[in-house]
Order: sequence, then structure tokens, then C-alpha cells
Amino acid sequence: MGYIPRLKQEYTDKIVSALTEEFGYTNVMQVPKLKKIVISKGVGAAVADKKLIDHALEELATISGQKAVSTLSKKDVASFKLRKGMPIGAKVTLRGEQMFEFLDRLITSALPRVRDFSGIKANGFDGRGNYNLGITEQIIFPEINIDKINKISGMDITFVTSAETDKEAKSLLTELGLPFKKN
Repeated sequence: MGYIPRLKQEYTDKIVSALTEEFGYTNVMQVPKLKKIVISKGVGAAVADKKLIDHALEELATISGQKAVSTLSKKDVASFKLRKGMPIGAKVTLRGEQMFEFLDRLITSALPRVRDFSGIKANGFDGRGNYNLGITEQIIFPEINIDKINKISGMDITFVTSAETDKEAKSLLTELGLPFKKN
């Protein structure tokens, strides 16, 4: 058989049984799964300089290993000199093997590079089992060459799960290895 990412193998081997034991699921299909990871980056200054979108797309493609797409504005905002349909951000959606590979790299190499890191906040849940994580600097990723970036910027990472509640989603993400802060 082919290559299986480390976290995907760990999910099937250990995490499913641990979550079943914790929440008392009667069927394996009830166990929450990680459906997708969406990495998005807003580039507000792109209204004035179109090259900033290209840099953001290139950075997201380097970080995720998948081609990123630009996001367009939905309406006109005169005070920002923004027109409908102008590119103002970039995003990439990861599923399957690439999702687990990115999550593995995020947990093992990117998050430990954050200055004064003591864990990620546990208040990023939306009430439906999804988690949002904000990153302030893109240079925590080892794939980014610090000499080639033109501006330090942040990004948002959204973990979409099939969990019904935030408690189930937090248990799933903790089992996958996300280091939440202790209360």
C-alpha cells in the first residue's frame, strides 16, 4: 500500500478508540473527523498595490504545498477605495493527505517557533465544532525564507470538523496534538 501520513495513521489507530471511550459512541461513524483546514490571509493594502496579492498567494502555496486562490471583495467601500470584485485576500483549502501533512508540520515545527509560546487559546471555537486559530507572523513556518519576504503579516487557520459540539471538537484536536493552554 502507499504512504499514509503519521497523524492519519494515529487517528485510525488510537484517536478513534480514545474518543469512543471518552464520549461513549456506539458507532465508529459517530466519531468526529477533521474534514478540512482552510488557511486564509487578508491583504488590505492590496487595494493600492496589486503585487501584494501575488506575494500572499506565493507564501500560502509555499506553506501549504497547494495552489492558493485570491479572494475578491463582495461590495464597494468608498472610504477604503475598494471596488466590488477587487482581490483583497488569499486562501487555500486542504483536505485528505495534504491536510494531515500540514497539521503535522504546524504542530511539530511551526508552533514551537512562536516566541514565548505557552499553548494556543481554547476560545476559538464557533459553537458548531469548528476552531479558528490566528497566527501573527508567517515566518514561524520553516518553508518561508525570511530574506525573501517583503512584509511580516498574519493569517487565519480554520479547522473544520464533523463534531457536533465544541467539547468533542476540542477533544479531537487535542488528541491530534494541538497544544491548548491549560486553564
